Amino acid sequence: MSQRNGNYDIYVMDADGSNLTRLTFHPEVDSWPAWSPDGQRIAFETTRNRGYDIYVMDADGSNLTRLTNHPASSLRAAWSPDGQRIAFISNRDGNFEVYVMDADGSNVTRLTNHPADDYNPVWSPDGRQIAFSAARDGREEDVYVMDANGSNVTRLTNHPEHDFSPAWSPDGRQIAFASHRFIRDGSWGDIYVMDADGSNVTLLANRLEYDSSPAWSPDGRQIAFYSSRDGNRDIYVMNADGTNVTRLTNHPASDTGPAWTAE
Repeated sequence: MSQRNGNYDIYVMDADGSNLTRLTFHPEVDSWPAWSPDGQRIAFETTRNRGYDIYVMDADGSNLTRLTNHPASSLRAAWSPDGQRIAFISNRDGNFEVYVMDADGSNVTRLTNHPADDYNPVWSPDGRQIAFSAARDGREEDVYVMDANGSNVTRLTNHPEHDFSPAWSPDGRQIAFASHRFIRDGSWGDIYVMDADGSNVTLLANRLEYDSSPAWSPDGRQIAFYSSRDGNRDIYVMNADGTNVTRLTNHPASDTGPAWTAE
């Protein structure tokens, strides 16, 4: 997603940053794209109607369809590995909770029920679990995991600063996440990776500038993210061990929210 034409729209590019193509053209915000597992569709959130709703379109930007229609906001769409369901967050019951719906927008089901806000759901590769971040227990956000039906909620990180934006590795063994746990000179935001049980937390991207929104490549060898390290937010990619950081976009407007497709 990029602000390069005045407001956030959805764009697509090759994995090396070439062949940039704009997919949405609307004066309202279109943001946080999520590819379907087969690479044929893209879900995203938009302010085209009141607050945020979730829409889906074909990979070329055609066949736009609205999936949610509620006075409250619905955001952060995440496809299940089989492409049959979409997890998202909504404040329709008073605060942000994790919900799931069929890929056509039907059968909306609430998965979490907590007075604190829950954010950023993402499915495990086998579809059995959903990781998310939450500011529970009077703390900053931590990363949690639960079964796909909302049961067995388990806290994975335990740090006084924000841990958020989890992303499962394709083999399901690791979870990358962003964190504010090192605040330096007024700037913060680094990328970490941990084992799927919360152990072996490792810092990957360590800069004074803001790094966030990790997204694994389908082969698990790289992680895309956005960073302000060159003066504004652009899309970067690095090896899964944090080496070989490469800038993919270079524009004075903000480019954020990277998402990979294997197609």
